[in-house]
Amino acid sequence: MEKYTAPNYRSSAIITIDTQFDTLDGQPLEIAGTSAALPNIRMLLDAYRQYRLPVIHIVRIYKRDGSNVDLCRKQAVEAGAAILLEGSAGCELAPELFGKNVRLNYDLLLSGSPQIVNENEVIVYKPRWGAFFGTALESHLKSLGVDTLVFTGCNFPNCPRTSIYEASERDYRIVLAEDAVSGLYPQGKQEMMNIGVHLLKRAALESALMDAFRND
Repeated sequence: MEKYTAPNYRSSAIITIDTQFDTLDGQPLEIAGTSAALPNIRMLLDAYRQYRLPVIHIVRIYKRDGSNVDLCRKQAVEAGAAILLEGSAGCELAPELFGKNVRLNYDLLLSGSPQIVNENEVIVYKPRWGAFFGTALESHLKSLGVDTLVFTGCNFPNCPRTSIYEASERDYRIVLAEDAVSGLYPQGKQEMMNIGVHLLKRAALESALMDAFRND
């Protein structure tokens, strides 16, 4: 299994999932552990930025009329639940992810186009749990020659887990940064290993990146 699943860090990309302000401590869609994971997510992002490797932020955006909301939350949003609403402060990416102010371009993202943060970093809107469903993520990754994905973010049982299965279906080599994701549980770890996902902590991932680029 290792032969076909071992990460190729030189052709890898890092993905953050739904690491938005509304999911942080004390916010309307608070997900336990997301705020605590931010420092490790940021360190991994900075390592990818240092090596000029692709960085992709996946976000959820709910229109205020509820027209694009998944069924399990649609009634709540229509009734006024202020979660991940288009144009709201709570929908923005957690500022701790960046060294500069980055604001979502809602019209662009909701149209299905990636928002460019810089040469190697983009934001992609997903309409449902999985990062590949109804998005341009796969074509973006193919254009960059990426074969390995490192997943971080919020909230493992829902969107990261779904996105990882979608990536596995597309034969990507996959790493889950286990201390840079919220909601990870023991059975989830085993399920990931069962499908060839490599679980590594932030420090081990940084070391692996350094080793991959050591002779450059």
